This record gives sequence, C-alpha cells and structure tokens, in this order.
Amino acid sequence: MTAPGTPAFGALQGLRVLDLTQMLAGPYATMLLADQGADVIKVEPPGGDATRRHGPFLPGARPFDEGGFGAYFGSVNRNKRSIVVDLKSEAGKAQLIAMVRQADVLVENYRAGVMEGLGLSYETLAAHNPRLVYAALRGFGDPRSGETPYTHWPAYDPVAQAMGGIMGVTGPEVGGAPTKIGPGVGDLLPAMYLAYAVAAACWSVQRTGQGQFVDVAMADAVLALCERIVYQYSAAGVDSRPDGNGHPLLCPFGIFPASDGYVSLGVPNDRFWEPLARIMGRADLAADPRCASNEARVRHRAFVEAEVGAWTRRHTQAELVRLLGGRIPFGPVLYAQDIFHDPHFQARGMLVPTEQPGAERPLTIAGTPIHMGRTPGGVHRRAPLVDEHAGEILREFGLQPAPTSPQPSP
Repeated sequence: MTAPGTPAFGALQGLRVLDLTQMLAGPYATMLLADQGADVIKVEPPGGDATRRHGPFLPGARPFDEGGFGAYFGSVNRNKRSIVVDLKSEAGKAQLIAMVRQADVLVENYRAGVMEGLGLSYETLAAHNPRLVYAALRGFGDPRSGETPYTHWPAYDPVAQAMGGIMGVTGPEVGGAPTKIGPGVGDLLPAMYLAYAVAAACWSVQRTGQGQFVDVAMADAVLALCERIVYQYSAAGVDSRPDGNGHPLLCPFGIFPASDGYVSLGVPNDRFWEPLARIMGRADLAADPRCASNEARVRHRAFVEAEVGAWTRRHTQAELVRLLGGRIPFGPVLYAQDIFHDPHFQARGMLVPTEQPGAERPLTIAGTPIHMGRTPGGVHRRAPLVDEHAGEILREFGLQPAPTSPQPSP
C-alpha cells in the first residue's frame, strides 16, 4: 500500500490486467498500462513467451531456457509480473476464468477465433465478470466489429504498414518506391490506440458498471495515422505517393546535409524564412520572388532546397546547432550513440538502466515519454523471469497451483 501523503505510482494504480499477448503489438499496449501503474500479469504458456529468446543478450544474462530473456522482451515487458498458465488444459482454463472474475481487463492478440476455440471467448468470460474490459488487437480486426476478406490473415508490422497506407507516402524520392519505416509502427501505433481504448473503456465501467469488447486492427491504426491521404483523395482526388524527405505544402521543410551528417529544418512561414536567410548570409533570398512566400517557395522547391542545402553542407552539425538552435525549427539527425550522450534524453529520463538477471551490467531501455505531476509513472520493475511471480499471484487470487500433466516414463 502507498503510505498516506505520498504520490501513488501511476494514475492506473489498482487496475488489474491479464496480459495474454505475444510478440510486439500486444505487449507494448500492456506495457503502456503497466508504465502508468496498472498491475499487469503476463499469462505465459508453458516454457514462456517465445520472444524471450530474441536478442541481443547482455554478457552473462540468464538464457531463455532458464526463464531469462533478451533485450527485445526486456524492453516491452518491464513493470509486469509473470505466471505460466496452460490454456490448452482444462485446469489452466479454469484457472484463467477464476482470475478473470477478479480482473478489470484482459488483453490478447491472437488471430481471430483462437480464444473461441479454447472456450475462452469474450462472451464466455464476460458471463463470469460483466465488468470485464476484453481488448483484442489483430491484424485486420475482430469479426464482431465487421468481418472483412482479411479477417483471418496473419499480419505483422510490414503488412500493416503496407496496407494501412504509410508505406505509400514514405520514401526518399518524391513519387519513388515505397519504403518501410524503421520502427515497427505497424505494431506500435495499434498498441497505443489499444491502451487508450482500454483506459476509455475502464472509465465507462466506473460510470456504468458494464465492461465491453474493445477491438483495434493494426491496419486501421496505421490508416488513422495517415488521415491526410484520406481527406486529400476525398476532397481533391489526390492519390498518395511517397513524399520524399520534404513536405508537400511547406518549403524548406525536411532533411538537409551537414558536412558530417544530416539535419532537419522546418520553416513553415516567413517568420522563420527571413531570419534563416540572414543567418545564411543570403538576405537577398528574403526578397527574391521565388522565395517571397511559402507558396512561392513550394513552387520553386528545387531552387530553395538547393540553396539551403549548399549552405548547410558547408557546416558541421555542431556549427549548425550554434547557428540555428533555438532560432529556427531545427534539429540534428541523431543516431543511437548520439542519443545516449545527448543531455536532453538524460534529463527527461528516457534512458533507463534495468536489471538483467545474471548479466554483468544493466540493460538500458527507453523510458516513458509521459510525465504526470501527482501520479508519476515510469519504469520501476524489470521484465519478469518465466513464472517468477506465480506464487504471489495465486495467493492474491485465492487459487491453488493447477495440476501438471503427468510426464511420460523414461
């Protein structure tokens, strides 16, 4: 219990979440809840979540076959507790149902029909707990919200990126080949939407006493991020194509070379264009008809970008930071090594060292970007070992360990 007068850990403290997810999208969604104080219980199959075996591994870290985990698992399963439940056994199903009766939320990201095949559908579980928020994250959604030709297709990040529209507007050359975005946004975006939806549904439970089924499709979430392509096609018949490293409506706005790397500039109006031209030593550009307004700069994009790029190329990133930082919307393109040494991310708590059982040093993972004054969240517990918290979880639910299946004689 939190001592009187001290801040609670996270705004979701007291929310009990059963996490049946795997891979990246589902675990990231429940991680977001756990970061804000929810008690997320990772329900793993016998042997543990298969993503535990994904590296990289720190030297000396406990291996997968001893209940350990690699950096992938450690990053998105922090702040959670682990219990192994065999959902293919009758005893395991009974154990889950007993836990559901006392839980607030259940999250799963199996393919459509898997939970029904196990006899653990939303309808079955809601009969045991009408307040349950049951959240499903699938590639193309759940049939309850509308069955599509793709309902039963398996989907991973690049599939969602491709079909949700974001690949179609991404690429280094305007109108060129589509490009996959580096981070797994096809997983991470739907995870964010699902965490938001769970919080909204739990607020509804507080007012109505009734839980509900929550459904997020990976492809839908990516399309929601790409909302611009929808209204542009609807209003003007403009089809989506890769935008390159600039912006279709603003100039200069994008990536420019430095002598030792790249920088990003965003000049959305004349308020920033005129001082940029002076800093460049090119006050004449402020009066040049080709640069007199954003609309003119967009029409003469090749000229403007060539002038700006020729100037940035003569300077290092550090020189450009001194010339432009705080005066023009600007930032150097940082890589992981740069980020680890940048004072901003240290000050904001975005690089968090966590224990890695058996390892010679901590594993640093990305922290939460959400900061709250009264109920601060964040990373407070490393990812769990397989079944690490089974005893305490069973006691809290008033349950006994499920009988194990008899092993064959040697």
